[in-house]
Amino acid sequence: MRRREARLIVAFRTTHDAMTFEDYCHQRGAEGRLIPLPREISAGCGLAWSAPPGDAARLRQLLSDAGVSPQHVLELEI
Repeated sequence: MRRREARLIVAFRTTHDAMTFEDYCHQRGAEGRLIPLPREISAGCGLAWSAPPGDAARLRQLLSDAGVSPQHVLELEI
């Protein structure tokens, strides 16, 4: 069984927002990746961005700069 670890999770309202944010982060070398939405969260499109914990301020700045409004930003053990 895989060991659970803390991650910073961003849930999106639309797939377009998720894909836009993924492209924006990859262009800037930001750490993280798109994952299926964890079942603990109920949100719009079924995709979420997973990033290392403790980086919430940088993540919120990236979201703002990319023009993406997240549905949720929270830390979870997944």
